[in-house]
Amino acid sequence: MKKVTKEVYLKWYEDMLFWRKFEDKLAAAYIQQKVRGFLHLYNGQEAVLAGSLHAIDPKKDKLITAYRNHVQPIGMGVDPRRVMAELFGKGTGTSQGLGGSMHIFSKEHNFYGGHGIVGGQIPLGAGLAFADKYQGRDGVTLCYMGDGAVRQGSLHETFNLAMLWKLPVVFICENNGYAMGTSVERTANHTDIYKLGLGYDMPCGPVDGMNPVKVAEAVSEAVERARKGDGPTFLEVKTYRYRGHSMSDAQHYRTKEEVEEYKKIDPITQVLDIIKEKKYASKAKIDEINKRVVDLVKECEQFAEESPYPEKNVMYDTVYEQEDYPFLSHKL
Repeated sequence: MKKVTKEVYLKWYEDMLFWRKFEDKLAAAYIQQKVRGFLHLYNGQEAVLAGSLHAIDPKKDKLITAYRNHVQPIGMGVDPRRVMAELFGKGTGTSQGLGGSMHIFSKEHNFYGGHGIVGGQIPLGAGLAFADKYQGRDGVTLCYMGDGAVRQGSLHETFNLAMLWKLPVVFICENNGYAMGTSVERTANHTDIYKLGLGYDMPCGPVDGMNPVKVAEAVSEAVERARKGDGPTFLEVKTYRYRGHSMSDAQHYRTKEEVEEYKKIDPITQVLDIIKEKKYASKAKIDEINKRVVDLVKECEQFAEESPYPEKNVMYDTVYEQEDYPFLSHKL
């Protein structure tokens, strides 16, 4: 694994803080009805992405995930202003405002969604890995899913073929405890999700998802295995979401006290504590980072606010390939 240096800790702190503030701004915009539809926020799970990015090469490795997908493309290099514009439904967004919250996408930056169907991205992740192997490329795909998605049959079909063909893919279950609103204990007779990999002789194991170092170590080992041609790994990264499944979630299934307990091991606080303990940055430097984050979030919001909505013809041109399709003569 690449060494976790002072620079890495400072980058982790700034990145994770920005992701948190970015999501907070989206929550506020949702309440103002500037963001419509569903909105699934990543607050609390930032260490999973920070650690994963440390373990890969974004220029050749790929990410694919479910619909809690706003900050992953930013981590892969997508302009955060365009991500926020997409959520605002604006033409400057990553999908010209047509995808919205659940469908951020950037082939240019090796981020392949953003998928609204629960578990739908799992076979697609294996497909991306198959393409790399078939084309003789050196890439590895990280395929994320929630603890609810592991109950889908497509996971088992995918695991079987991924092991059979030794595909260069790392399956990562972000187990935040409650799926859409039902605890892991109530959905299966076992609570160790990673053990699903044992049925396919797939290397697997649990990971502390609140600590980016632990995530980086586990994902690095899995990526190295995949890149050598030894096939997939299944990691159960145990994390926690501070907000509901989506903005419409009343969270009756857990207590506020439970959420506060998890906030005591907040990934951003953990990293900041190490920065202070090891004197990696002065208070002035930390304040500078904090200001930079706040300013960038404001810039993203302003860009999204001022961007135009897409023209109607963009939607039709995207959906209909045939220019003289009968319906199109009445589209405007």
